[in-house]
Amino acid sequence: MNSTPSSRPRSIILTGSTSPSFNLAAEEYLFSQREDNFLLLYVNAPCVVIGSNQAALNEVDPDFCAGHSIPILRRLSGGGAVYHDTGNLNYSFIGGKTGDPLGGRFLDPVTEALHALGVPVAAGVRKDLWLEGCKVSGTASHLSRGREMHHGTLLYDVDLRMLSGALNPGRRRDATGRATPSTPSPVRNIRPYLEARGYAPEAGRFFRRLARQLGLPEGVNSAVTFGDEERAGTVALQREKYARRSWNYRM
Repeated sequence: MNSTPSSRPRSIILTGSTSPSFNLAAEEYLFSQREDNFLLLYVNAPCVVIGSNQAALNEVDPDFCAGHSIPILRRLSGGGAVYHDTGNLNYSFIGGKTGDPLGGRFLDPVTEALHALGVPVAAGVRKDLWLEGCKVSGTASHLSRGREMHHGTLLYDVDLRMLSGALNPGRRRDATGRATPSTPSPVRNIRPYLEARGYAPEAGRFFRRLARQLGLPEGVNSAVTFGDEERAGTVALQREKYARRSWNYRM
């Protein structure tokens, strides 16, 4: 595999939570506190996650989200708004800075793992993954203090009706101002593609198979969960930042 150091995880970490605010806090806490290269995997309950430089009301339909109990959160990295639910896998490659500001070939492990599972995705020009003309994975990055994070979503069996309703603002209030607008793309799920070929496991099983496949190149045979200190630090950051309206709606 011709991948950069940040794309070669020495370990795989599972958050063990579906709380969006906890999982976003986990990314930042582990990014800032650990020094090794690792892959963080998690699944969120339904939510919308916007980029660090986006205005929430430019990206979502707040009435739809409120009516369906869909929280809106802000992540550490840039990029566009995304909808998460339990049919979506979130992956974060975190490690030492490689010297390539775009993260090199960090998507290679994901692409190769999906190919091994019978999903012929191809990388796009915006460091995303496409399947039969539709996007199945978008990514974003964050670099700071000699560390870098490249993370993305993987649409396996997401409720696309909810995605469309949540990410459908009536109008953009600040489309040419300081807020970064999302770039809309046609999206699809991976599961219907596999169903047409005779085998489409439920989301949790597919994500476990993908995690094992991602660990193969480095001989990572099992995933680990947080230690007590890491979990306590994550909970503190969740409470102080990611669960607060002042962060999530700061623009």
